[in-house]
Amino acid sequence: MAPTTRRVSVRAPDFWQNRDSPLGKLLQPAGSAYAACAMLLRAMAKPHRAQVPVVCIGNLVVGGAGKTPTAMAVQRWYAARGLDVHFLSRGYGGRLKGPHRVNRDADTSGDVGDEPLLLAARAATWVARDRAAGAGAAAVAGAELIVMDDGFQHHGLQKTLSLLVVDGGMGFGNRRVMPAGPLREPVSAGLKRADAVVLVGDDVSGIRATIGDRLPVLAARILPGPDGDRYKGERVAAFAGIGRPRKFYDTLRTLGAQVVATRDFPDHYRYRPEDIMDMVEHAAKRDAVLITTTKDAMRLPPGALNMLHVLGVELFFDDPQLAGAVLARALPAQGATKGKR
Repeated sequence: MAPTTRRVSVRAPDFWQNRDSPLGKLLQPAGSAYAACAMLLRAMAKPHRAQVPVVCIGNLVVGGAGKTPTAMAVQRWYAARGLDVHFLSRGYGGRLKGPHRVNRDADTSGDVGDEPLLLAARAATWVARDRAAGAGAAAVAGAELIVMDDGFQHHGLQKTLSLLVVDGGMGFGNRRVMPAGPLREPVSAGLKRADAVVLVGDDVSGIRATIGDRLPVLAARILPGPDGDRYKGERVAAFAGIGRPRKFYDTLRTLGAQVVATRDFPDHYRYRPEDIMDMVEHAAKRDAVLITTTKDAMRLPPGALNMLHVLGVELFFDDPQLAGAVLARALPAQGATKGKR
């Protein structure tokens, strides 16, 4: 049976990937105005210096690039060296302003957002709209180093080390700033504040050529967990509410799964019981296993996990020594922060 796709989300417009699009050119003045406002806010900011090193994981485009798997890999590296590492997040999609330490037994994605729940399975995690206050709470609680997920455009907290995550397939899109393109800020401005680029997947967008020798490029891959092999030859019906659902479906195909149906939801979508039951029935009619991502699993209604499968993933650096040399710059024993914004 040919795969079917049911889309229920508003995805990024196609012209964001087309540098010659007339619409992108038409919206260029609005993008320039957005970039100017962002630059002004950055210039006016007075960033707070935390008591412990802060490693920032961010990106330049709207949508998924692999920030959360990168944050987990970075935390793993520092924890392996004996540090008590805490995560810090804005808590996008959650109602709590914080500072609040995530409790996986009591908090829901409606309280703290989906990424913090995922991160909290690895280490102590804080959500805080005021990132400086969140860093302070983490330090008081014993954090020796903070990994801040998605904070590159936040200028209220100094970063010891800033890593830009770039998806090798999407790259920087048409290289225009919103709404003319997917960028949160111009590429040149972002690269000036970064310490290294984490390039996820094959570089089909010319990222290395853009960066040149300005910054170290840490090639990395997001790979399925050890249970991924079980889906070889399996018929699966997949759904996802992440920045780029196609990446998840492609991963399943790479594992040898037969993807007979897919369904996209908006990023950070909070699933309803009727959504799940509809997809369970849809999968059953196709004699397929219903499957989703670990991030989506954080937003499922109670009891839904008993009716579907979850594919876990991990990020690994192609050159662990190069990645280690970059990450070592933020080790507490190596001194003070550089005060990058």
